[in-house]
Amino acid sequence: MTVNNLIALLIAAPLLGAVVLLCGGRLLDRAGHLLGTALALASFVIGVVLFVDMLGKSADERGLHQHLFSWVPVERFQADVAFGLDQLSLTFVLLITGVGTLIHVYSIGYMAHDPRRRRFFGYLNLFLAAMLLLVLADNYLLLYAGWEGVGLASYLLIGFWQDRPSAATAAKKAFLVNRVGDVGLSVAIMLMFTTFGGFSFDQVFSKAGDSGVSQATLNGIALMLLLAACGKSAQVPLQSWLGDAMEGPTPVSALIHAATMVTAGVYLIVRSANIFDAAPDAQLVVVIVGAVTLLFGAIVGCAKDDIKKALAGSTMSQIGYMILAAGLGPIGYVFAIMHLVTHGFFKAGLFLGAGSVMHGMNDEVDMRHYGGLWRKMPVTFVTFGLGYLAIIGFPGLSGFFSKDRIIEAAFAKGGTEGWILGAVTLLGAAITAYYMTRVMLMTFFGEKRWKPDAEGNEPHPHESPKSMTIPMIVLAFGSVFAGGLFGVGDRFLHWLEPVTHHSHGDSPVSAATVTVATIVLLLVGVGIAWLQYGRRPVPAAAPRGSLLTRAARRDLLQDDFNHVVLVSGGAHLTRSLVYVDHSLVDGVVNGTAAAFGGLSGRLRRVQNGKVRSYAFSMFGGTAVLIAATLLMRAV
Repeated sequence: MTVNNLIALLIAAPLLGAVVLLCGGRLLDRAGHLLGTALALASFVIGVVLFVDMLGKSADERGLHQHLFSWVPVERFQADVAFGLDQLSLTFVLLITGVGTLIHVYSIGYMAHDPRRRRFFGYLNLFLAAMLLLVLADNYLLLYAGWEGVGLASYLLIGFWQDRPSAATAAKKAFLVNRVGDVGLSVAIMLMFTTFGGFSFDQVFSKAGDSGVSQATLNGIALMLLLAACGKSAQVPLQSWLGDAMEGPTPVSALIHAATMVTAGVYLIVRSANIFDAAPDAQLVVVIVGAVTLLFGAIVGCAKDDIKKALAGSTMSQIGYMILAAGLGPIGYVFAIMHLVTHGFFKAGLFLGAGSVMHGMNDEVDMRHYGGLWRKMPVTFVTFGLGYLAIIGFPGLSGFFSKDRIIEAAFAKGGTEGWILGAVTLLGAAITAYYMTRVMLMTFFGEKRWKPDAEGNEPHPHESPKSMTIPMIVLAFGSVFAGGLFGVGDRFLHWLEPVTHHSHGDSPVSAATVTVATIVLLLVGVGIAWLQYGRRPVPAAAPRGSLLTRAARRDLLQDDFNHVVLVSGGAHLTRSLVYVDHSLVDGVVNGTAAAFGGLSGRLRRVQNGKVRSYAFSMFGGTAVLIAATLLMRAV
């Protein structure tokens, strides 16, 4: 077997697990979770083999390709099931399968008592297979198949606890919002076919910079790709689904909403770099979307008392950093992917830590009912704490290397735009330090604040089993060391060449200045959170708060906006269209039909079968013709 043939096995292993676990009988109930975990691990091992093989080649020889069969061979419309592996896709493969395997192991303990555990692991395997198809496809149509598969798997996982109405509603919401983004990707693929004659990456990218392609078309394709990215990566204006998706099991939150699915939009933009580079107007929109979402998610995270929803706001914000960096073009592509990888470690670790806390607190999610848990859950405290230090950019940890490079790239954009973007990224860093310190203090420090529930059961916090803590420890190591491994000496930058071309912008500030400013703002955010939640007792009930706080608790009114504009607005538009259809369209159609019907009824009376009536008609017609002739001669 050649190395190229291993590419398909990456997808085949979890796909086989999904089919067996979802179609198998009760015999797999006891061991199905082990099978699913083993196949996820097998996919990771194959990824490592391919990584080692790629390291032994020069940068220009690292690309691999595997063609399986012609999918849609219809004249000009040619679509193949073919895979491509390069440095960018392999980075995602290792992240997806590595973090995915750890989450499978974690789920063994977390879902131990769930009667539908086998089905849950089947859905996890299905998700891995779809995500791998997405990043390994060598054309946009096959990528679209993986894109839709990821959407299906996320719907099934978010709504896994079907008996909870909130979970079912959250799953439907995620599915519908993502459909809006999926329309963008489908339209982009159609435009690619009509513009470039196909949709394979090589065919599209080789023609994207041609002078014969209009800027309007390129901007249209790029904006449709951005719309797709906004749906999957929960960016403004399609971000409303992410917070509600926390209704799913916590491993789902770690897998989908930290390390994999929400990063698909970033992958799509970076993979389509040739298109965006040729469409500067669309690139500017990408930067604006990332900057707005960066602050949007950070502000929402500041007001949430639900530990998972606070982390969901954080995810939205951190993906905003990545989208902003991707919108900077060659200045920021590599740093978007670098932050994506480090974020996969520390955010997955934070979500698993949150699940560990919930596991020991009878599924309680309100941080106001926590307090003092560092004594009860030391492993969770340390691993969660390392993830916390990484995400706020503590010097030497992974987030410090990746986020600082994005801030530097924002300033390197130059001009007024560079100063604005640099200020936004610095402000986001300060807010991140604030809300994450708030989460840390409310959860692990202070006096205990838990009380018996309505049935009189009081939580007895305890450390989670090893099947849950070992993945958290591994992710904590990644949170600490991944940034240094990638960031020192620009190793990651050189690794991604020539897939993501890089250029240094002309920054008005030095890297040292950016680092100092980031650390100062980090300390400011930590200090404010300490004054509010470290030195004072945390009230059991949330205070009313300011107008901004109340709006942030309601996700800055995003659902209200969607209801007014889309739901109510759509209902009014539908009623208006129905009125126009009934009153105008049907009125014209029915009126015309009635007129012809009445006229034909009157004309039918003339055909009465009586000779004298016909003779009289002929006489009348002749008289009219004679009169008309005489009148014409007289004129």
